Amino acid sequence: MFYVYVLKCRDGSLYTGYTNNVEKRLIMHISGKASRYTRNRLPVELVTHWKFKTKSEAMRHEIMFKSLTRKAKMERILKSGLS
Repeated sequence: MFYVYVLKCRDGSLYTGYTNNVEKRLIMHISGKASRYTRNRLPVELVTHWKFKTKSEAMRHEIMFKSLTRKAKMERILKSGLS
């Protein structure tokens, strides 16, 4: 399984990525080892994630989500029920 996840950073910005292990990736972000973007905006918190059967599905969803406006992203996050 693959996942698209959204983190909320200290400055209120959103970070979106994909992984096959959400817990491990979140730990990497929190420790400052996953991404330069989040490393400079710690602490981060997981606000939602979605599950996909294939890596390509997850990557397509990640690209689609990143293309949304902030308002649309927030609406989608609220609909996911994990926030």
